[in-house]
Amino acid sequence: MASADFTARAAGPSGPGAGLRYRRTRRSTGEQVIKVLLAVAAVLSVVTTTGIVISLLNETISFFGEVGFAEFFFGTDWNPLRRGAQQSFGVLPLIWSTVYLTLIGLLIAIPLGLASAIYLSEYASPRVRRLVKPTLEVLAGIPTIVLGYFALTYVTPVVLRDLLGVEVRIFNGLSAGIVLGILVLPTIASVAEDALSAVPQSLREGAFGLGATQRQVVLRVVFPAALSGIVAALVLGASRAIGETVVILIAAGADPNLTLDLGVSHQTMAAFIAQTARGDISQGGTEFQTIFAVGTTLFVITLLVNAVAIRLVRRFRQVYD
Repeated sequence: MASADFTARAAGPSGPGAGLRYRRTRRSTGEQVIKVLLAVAAVLSVVTTTGIVISLLNETISFFGEVGFAEFFFGTDWNPLRRGAQQSFGVLPLIWSTVYLTLIGLLIAIPLGLASAIYLSEYASPRVRRLVKPTLEVLAGIPTIVLGYFALTYVTPVVLRDLLGVEVRIFNGLSAGIVLGILVLPTIASVAEDALSAVPQSLREGAFGLGATQRQVVLRVVFPAALSGIVAALVLGASRAIGETVVILIAAGADPNLTLDLGVSHQTMAAFIAQTARGDISQGGTEFQTIFAVGTTLFVITLLVNAVAIRLVRRFRQVYD
């Protein structure tokens, strides 16, 4: 009888049922805390972005009070730091060099990056994958100033001049574009490889069951199924290249040129901002405000690239998910 009473009391509020309710309450409280933390992080991101936009717009609006839109966006001569009649504010050479050198870098990074991703995901043995992928990730962590001096002291004099016989100046767009491709290659390869590896194995097995070869499975099944992630990898690499500063500043020089010639010096928007911000210019003047005008332009270009990429990712995700 005493044993029965003891069992009944154990099944009560302090028994197994109470323990289950306690665990559920604890889990619910933990989930609520995580939701709050994630919401705070999201709000902080929005607030930070808004603060950046406001800080850029304040000086940019003042700049366009002194310089016309047409002169800034369609002018072909960029010399904002000169004095008198020689001063000019045509940003087109900076925009051109930014896009041009980014395309050169992507022409190198996209084929090599996607080839590396496909090899690691579909062909490499687990041992090779464990060795190569961390190496790629280490390459992504090399400081950009090291890559910049690599372009200046090795790519230009040894690779371009001695091995290839290309006539280039010591500061040139070609070496900067090549090293820019090396810079973004690990990002594209790593993100694309993750997208390819995330494709369900059942899709591969079904294709093999229908008699497809390894190449057909990779190109017609796996690659299209991972296309949204691959597009995201390309956009991430392009955004990194557009905003790169140190490599361009060291290897490409500081002369804005509206030309297709990669053997001469080029200056991008990010490189101009970095070079001018550390110079001796008076705060509040037109020369100082050019930093914010160029920064706003770069921000808008990056925003448009990401907006187009989001639409592409959503489109392919609807098709293959």
